[in-house]
Amino acid sequence: MFGWEFPPEISGGLGTACYGLVSGLIENGVDVTFVVPKLYGSEETDKFRLVGASDVEVNFSTSKFQKNLEKVNYMQIHSHIIPYASPQEFMDREEFDIDSISKVDSNFSSAKFQFGGRYGKSLLSEVSKYAVVAMQIAQDQDFDVIHAHDWLTFPAAIMAKEVSGKPLVVHVHATEFDRSGESVNQEVYDLERRGCEAADRIICVSRLTRRILMNRYGIDGRKISVVHNAVVPKPAIIYPKRNLIDKKIVTFLGRITFQKGPDYFVDAARKVLDVMPDTHFVMAGNGDMFLKCVERAAELRISNRFHFTGFLNYFETNNLFGMTDVYVMPSVSEPFGITPLEAMRTGVPVIISKQSGVAEVLKNSIKVDFWDVNALSDTIIGLLKNEEVSKKLAADGTHEVNEMKWEYASLKVREIYNKTINRRRSVRN
Repeated sequence: MFGWEFPPEISGGLGTACYGLVSGLIENGVDVTFVVPKLYGSEETDKFRLVGASDVEVNFSTSKFQKNLEKVNYMQIHSHIIPYASPQEFMDREEFDIDSISKVDSNFSSAKFQFGGRYGKSLLSEVSKYAVVAMQIAQDQDFDVIHAHDWLTFPAAIMAKEVSGKPLVVHVHATEFDRSGESVNQEVYDLERRGCEAADRIICVSRLTRRILMNRYGIDGRKISVVHNAVVPKPAIIYPKRNLIDKKIVTFLGRITFQKGPDYFVDAARKVLDVMPDTHFVMAGNGDMFLKCVERAAELRISNRFHFTGFLNYFETNNLFGMTDVYVMPSVSEPFGITPLEAMRTGVPVIISKQSGVAEVLKNSIKVDFWDVNALSDTIIGLLKNEEVSKKLAADGTHEVNEMKWEYASLKVREIYNKTINRRRSVRN
């Protein structure tokens, strides 16, 4: 299984989803090797079989490897892309060297690649090197199926399939249309489509994502299965309210990017404060719209009621949920959205956008259109003022998400594995 991040070193929901899915697969008897670019030493290596690509010795000397290496060079994308920033914004703030993709020196018989494992300016160079390492892993290990999470790992998965002849399952957690709207990066789009076309089976996190793959990427819907995400069990300790115990707190937690609709949250906050001036708003996370949201809060004269925390780790997130009265996810395009489940599991009532995959499965949440700031603010005010309704929604929500377990989602994935493996064998025979 190929993934770009794994807890606790994560930047968003992708790593969280990978953790939950792998945990569920292991519980259901599936032997999983999870490959990340780099291990940091803080991972649960006693529970998971994790491989850091930077620790793999790559042997370049065989003619078979050299032939496959040419295919990796062909697949390189000659630009540097941060997944959650527009290309122009990235070029404005980073040194941009279009020709700095790493090349393998054929004079070396073997070597280890160094990976940063982050989303920096060498990202696409690392994607290419990761694909080279994937060839070595596929050559050395015995396995039945390849599973790749999102576009950064698709070149690696395609090369692993090329080397091994084993079936490929790609897992689409988000598309370029989710991240960028209509201003897609064509190269990322092409890589996503290439991965989906090379796959024997595709898993999407929602019906929403399935429709995007069919309508925008031209993928045959019969090739796509939907497996909704789940949530890990409630933490042993949830911190009680403190410091601001007499204040109402409304929280946004996620990447502060176009996809997540943070600007709608800020605008709704202004309307709430017109009615309930003592309410506090927390925006937790980082992203390319961070400064825009800070400036918008200042423009609306609500900075004294707005708190920007930056990225929060697992424990800090649960601490924040312990203080939160209402959680809001106003996403413009959300393939799924695990964070509302994490809020509900800790007893927080949630408001989510209708334009989210999680809206397909959640019953005990309030759903609004992301663009309807009036409806969003009215709903926040209603929950803050009506304690009985808020408590009922929170209690029912907690009960609901306690049944949304990764062991159930992973059973569906295991069945997809079995069918894909058997189908490939029958074609060969």
